[in-house]
Amino acid sequence: MKTYQIVGIGNAVVDVISQSDDSFLDLMGIEKGIMQLVERERGEVLYAGMESRVQTPGGSVANTIAGAGALGLEAAFIGRVHDDALGRFYAEAMQNDGVDFVNPPVPGGELPTSRSMIFVSPDGERSMNTYLGISSELSSQDVSKDIAGKASIMFLEGYLFDKDKGKTAFLEAARDCHEGGGKTGIAISDPFCVERHRADFLSLIENELDFVIGNEAEICSLFETDDTEEALKRTAAICPLVVCTRSGDGVTVVNGSERVDVPVEKIVPVDATGAGDQFAAGFLYGLATSRDLETCARMGNVCAREVISHIGPRPEVSVLDLLRAEGLV
Repeated sequence: MKTYQIVGIGNAVVDVISQSDDSFLDLMGIEKGIMQLVERERGEVLYAGMESRVQTPGGSVANTIAGAGALGLEAAFIGRVHDDALGRFYAEAMQNDGVDFVNPPVPGGELPTSRSMIFVSPDGERSMNTYLGISSELSSQDVSKDIAGKASIMFLEGYLFDKDKGKTAFLEAARDCHEGGGKTGIAISDPFCVERHRADFLSLIENELDFVIGNEAEICSLFETDDTEEALKRTAAICPLVVCTRSGDGVTVVNGSERVDVPVEKIVPVDATGAGDQFAAGFLYGLATSRDLETCARMGNVCAREVISHIGPRPEVSVLDLLRAEGLV
């Protein structure tokens, strides 16, 4: 069985991206700047209203794993797609991106492949409307112990906490990874996701995980506070490694008594979609290749800066070349 430097478990979602102004968002009843779950019918209406659509394989952790694979890590992604046109597109596209898509598309009468309609405003803000479909049905049966038990790093997606079988799959995967000597962490994903599952999130972080990655709002939501410093302190008390992205204010990494604050180069984003995902790709690439925490954070910043410079959640140029230009590899 092949071993991997990094394995992700998350929603396998086809991203459908369109540029839209605020008046269009108001007309369609789309709340700007957040991710909303929608039912199948609502998704079809929004899809029909999109112009100049760009289609790409997505999902938060899937984007991270694709980014890590593009940097050269042996990478695999565990997700669930239907054996329909979108599902086959997704599986093939991940393989073409250099990431092993471990499970084949599921045939039969299950839900369709998941898709997210992403509306990008002129200011670069993105408004995501996601129909989860089959991806949210991921369970322990989709997560091979042979894969999880031989992963150096396992990265989990918080969105899958919305169903109990997703939580169970995470718990078992984390334990299998630890048994094999690997490290497991989570992308918090969204403050609203934390609100729905706070107790389970905190229990998993405290008892099963080696690291957690989130932005300020997500880290603060763990402990229902607006004080980022307090949230960092409390999260670091239950998890060995905490990584908090702070938009234009940089990145804070806390590892026990060690704290690293790394600034970012501020630029006006063309599209903020995937910024956090690609930051995680760079950071975890650094972690997998035994870089120090400051270098890991700087790598993450370079990856995030590249992806917000264009439309779409994945890099368009060689990020490894960008890291070389910064003297990081």
